[in-house]
Amino acid sequence: MASRSDQLRRRVLALVALAILLAFTWWAWSVIHGAVSADSRGAEVVDLEIDSRAVGGAEPVSVVVPAEHAAHPPLLVFLHGRGGDEESSLGDAMYDGLAALGRRAPVVAFPDGGDSSYWHDRSSGRWAGYVVDEVIPAVADATGADPGRVAIGGISMGGFGAFDIARLNEGRFCAVGGHSPAIWATAGETAAGAFDSAEDFAGHDLVSAAASDPAGLDGPRLWLDAGDSDPFLPGDDAFVAALEGSGVTVDRHGWPGGHDGDYWNAHWAAYLRFYAKALAGCDSE
Repeated sequence: MASRSDQLRRRVLALVALAILLAFTWWAWSVIHGAVSADSRGAEVVDLEIDSRAVGGAEPVSVVVPAEHAAHPPLLVFLHGRGGDEESSLGDAMYDGLAALGRRAPVVAFPDGGDSSYWHDRSSGRWAGYVVDEVIPAVADATGADPGRVAIGGISMGGFGAFDIARLNEGRFCAVGGHSPAIWATAGETAAGAFDSAEDFAGHDLVSAAASDPAGLDGPRLWLDAGDSDPFLPGDDAFVAALEGSGVTVDRHGWPGGHDGDYWNAHWAAYLRFYAKALAGCDSE
């Protein structure tokens, strides 16, 4: 028969084990639901809300102001992928890459584009107009960023949006980046919900536009990368070929990987170096 001291010790051990289990459960829930955030490496994260006329309603924007930056720093607008939101890129890889730039670091704005806006003006709202006419001025006013030195980029859906917004706003951006951009060569290949109709696709067909009217993309520095097993490679390759056929140079990069967070997180530092270098050589309007 166990002694009273043995019974007490077992109860204490059981309580300790229960406490550890509960703490781990809380931590896991917090990570999943965003209660535990990444280390911002000293950057300030400003939560803006824009009362948008372009898309209707209050729209959130996460703005990262780096710990070190120049007076009136340049601005990078970064667009999330399908199913993401304004907090999708607020992770260790992004913060590490931004901190490594020192005073060359831009302010980075992460607007929310809904589940599947594909960042173009369509029936659900003027998403491109929202970015250009509302997000950029609001972030510049809130942070002191230079609205004349702006780069735009994005992941997947956001990469498509960055190129499409830039081509329709000639002279507005110093640099444009598409990271595994969701680009299709024909309307029949597109994902459900990406466009309202065949006519909507035709108005935002990047491959055809690059071949026939690339004016908005002929001027800013361009970057496009994708993993070697990315499903959008055929469309990306067709887009790059069309641009190059029109005499437009693209910094094209390919690394091992797929269309996922592991791939993008591995290259955030390279993305941010590209934007910082392009913005440093950009004249303010």
